[in-house]
Amino acid sequence: MANEAGTHDGRLRDLEAEAFRTGRTLAEHSEELATIREQQRTAFGNIDSLADAIGAPGDRPIAQRLDTIERVLFALARSQGIDPDAL
Repeated sequence: MANEAGTHDGRLRDLEAEAFRTGRTLAEHSEELATIREQQRTAFGNIDSLADAIGAPGDRPIAQRLDTIERVLFALARSQGIDPDAL
């Protein structure tokens, strides 16, 4: 009976340790997701700012404005020796 209780206690400790590791892993993933969301917000904000700088909203369709942005970025990449078509 004592051996059974010791085995049970050991198993409980193992489960608690596993739960702790899982909780820590989930917390780390949550932090990473928050960072990714913030990066996405920043990126979308930068895209909007760049699109607004190229043409006022409503001035031209978004497709034309994005095409202009793409051409500007390709020209910038080429000026730095990067072939955007190879990426």
